[in-house]
Amino acid sequence: MYGPGLDGDNLPELYARLRARYGPVAPVSLAPGVYAWLVMGYREVLRLARDERNFSHDPRLWNLPREGRVPSDSPVLAFLGWRPALMFADGRAHRRLRSAVADTLTGIDGRELVRMVRNMAGRLVDSFGEAREVDLVPRYAHRLPALVLARLLGTDDRTGRQLAEAVTGAAAANADSGNAARRMERVLLSLIGHRRRRPGPDAVSRLLAHPAALTEEEVLHNLMVTAVAGYQPTKNWLATSVRTLLTDHSLRSSLDSGLLTLDDVLETVLWRSPPTQNLPARYATRDLCLGGQEVRAGDMLVLALAAANGDPEAVPPRDVPAAGNRGHVSFGAGPHTCPAREQARLIVRTAVEVLWHRRPGMELAVPEEDLVWWTSPWTKGLAALPVRFTAPRTVAVPAPPTLPGPAAGARTPPPPVP
Repeated sequence: MYGPGLDGDNLPELYARLRARYGPVAPVSLAPGVYAWLVMGYREVLRLARDERNFSHDPRLWNLPREGRVPSDSPVLAFLGWRPALMFADGRAHRRLRSAVADTLTGIDGRELVRMVRNMAGRLVDSFGEAREVDLVPRYAHRLPALVLARLLGTDDRTGRQLAEAVTGAAAANADSGNAARRMERVLLSLIGHRRRRPGPDAVSRLLAHPAALTEEEVLHNLMVTAVAGYQPTKNWLATSVRTLLTDHSLRSSLDSGLLTLDDVLETVLWRSPPTQNLPARYATRDLCLGGQEVRAGDMLVLALAAANGDPEAVPPRDVPAAGNRGHVSFGAGPHTCPAREQARLIVRTAVEVLWHRRPGMELAVPEEDLVWWTSPWTKGLAALPVRFTAPRTVAVPAPPTLPGPAAGARTPPPPVP
């Protein structure tokens, strides 16, 4: 599960080979000498996600480091090392941290978020000017979530770009991942210090003031988890959705004719190409059997979300549209289901709407098989999406969709802090 050959093109083939040989649970290596179980069965992933008694989130239970078998500079530790964050906690500790993060996210006004994303997306599309060809990953799918992240955290666009670059580096699981994680930590520590002195109507200030009374270390690491979960999957989902509309003519025709809505298309993308391929990790609390494999206490288990979505025993055939079907596990499942999933939906839907309306007549500028993907065991994302515009750009932006009102006490994102 590492090396230059691990990209978006061959991951599905890898899952199919592993499933054919081992069944729903397969032994894999995440890095040299770092072994784990890859849980690919839909039912097995649900069990893993829901059963905290037998499968803990706490990496301090992991047997390989306790046995001295994981080098301290291993690239996977940037994602797998323990931190005082909701991603690494169970039971009461998890509920306390999750309540703080979830309440912070609930404070985001949905209507204001759509308005903000629509304006930012419009400016980015306008920046294409009269260019006939544009790479949408660096010019749109990368920049837009970074701008949104910066605004929601109450900081400036430059800091948002620094965070986005650090998140991408940490997710790459390469030799620089540890440095990228430390860069992210430094940026967030500076922002936390500023918001302690000058609180505002932003996510950092809300987290600092939450009744759960998080320590500064807990605030830092929960912000790190939120930044990783909020930026990287959103960027990947956005780019993959555009790519799907450009390459799946049946799906695009159904959208154009009104047989499917854009939300239906986005759910189909989540079924087929979830932005988070593999979610680390759970640790067995006792010896047990899972998917026909004998798992030892302390073994790591990775939730193969993409493989579970494609489990032929549990999901509809690929040629059946996923209209209205949110049974996929692309946002996880159980107590640790992603708390920002609805905000991510609003961002991606609005971004695709604006792009599709402002630049009609798009087509790929290269053959589909020549598209380049990031190399990562955790995420599936395009490294480039070059498109050609075959029709004049439009100016008017369609009216925003009807949304539920903001949650009680919701506040709008703040202006950026210099």
